[in-house]
Amino acid sequence: MIRPYTPSDCEGLLDVWAHAAARAHAFLPRAFLEAERVNIPKVYLPVAESWVWDEDGRVVAFMSLLGNEIGALFVDFRFQQRGIGRALVRHAQARCGALEVDVFERNHQGRAFYARLGFEQLSRSTHDQTGFEVLRLTLAADPHQPLDDEWRNR
Repeated sequence: MIRPYTPSDCEGLLDVWAHAAARAHAFLPRAFLEAERVNIPKVYLPVAESWVWDEDGRVVAFMSLLGNEIGALFVDFRFQQRGIGRALVRHAQARCGALEVDVFERNHQGRAFYARLGFEQLSRSTHDQTGFEVLRLTLAADPHQPLDDEWRNR
């Protein structure tokens, strides 16, 4: 079930991120990943609109939005291939319409996931902190899905 993130979800969210990032971002330097784990609750979560997938009281996935940009989307590997990531993206689309996301070029799993959902590449750049290539992807608004009224009235 998708629900808004609360501060009590932080440890579960960090566990999901750490395990998923270790698989999807194994090419990134360990020091960078360790710094990101510290930055998530202190820098990123306070400025993002975050949602979790709650499975029997346990966070098994999360997504953070910065406007219409997916700043983070991670699913516990034991819960992947169940439609959770897709449901989180559809939730974001209902709230925002068109979406954008940055994904490391070497994150083959993430790139394949976004391609299956219809994301298309907008641009390519170099990630300042790591030197790895990043792809900027976009997904058009679903013309058959009206925007969430709460989001529209912000």
